[in-house]
Amino acid sequence: MSTDRSRAAARTNAPPRDVPATGLAAPLNPRRIAVLLVLAVIGACAGIAGTLVQAAWFPGGLLLALLAAGGLFYGGRVLTGTQPGAVAPAAGWLISVIFLLGGRPEGDYVFGNELGLILFMLGGMAIAVICATMARVPRPGADSGPSGK
Repeated sequence: MSTDRSRAAARTNAPPRDVPATGLAAPLNPRRIAVLLVLAVIGACAGIAGTLVQAAWFPGGLLLALLAAGGLFYGGRVLTGTQPGAVAPAAGWLISVIFLLGGRPEGDYVFGNELGLILFMLGGMAIAVICATMARVPRPGADSGPSGK
């Protein structure tokens, strides 16, 4: 029975396929880890800046902060081409925002009002989930022929 299989494999003349491991099965790449750490730090900075902007100019600042966070999450996804590229800046963003929620012993905190806080937190988390779960980013030049053929 095994000779039938070897004959069938020999008849196809197909080279053996070496499929590289991807995702969590891929070997650790120091360059990718460094990129993800930099994205997490940039995400933390964006969270701090977004917190200050949304509290200062409530309706416009909130939209600006959410647009910046969404651009960062999507940019990380496009830069790395993987889901962790969107998750790393989102994690940095969320950690910095939660840290700023703690407030000070005097009782004041960075967020201006409760509505802005709720919209900023839920909006930012929703944008992070959308960017992390979206379909793969198409590569330019991947389809060289005209559509329909």
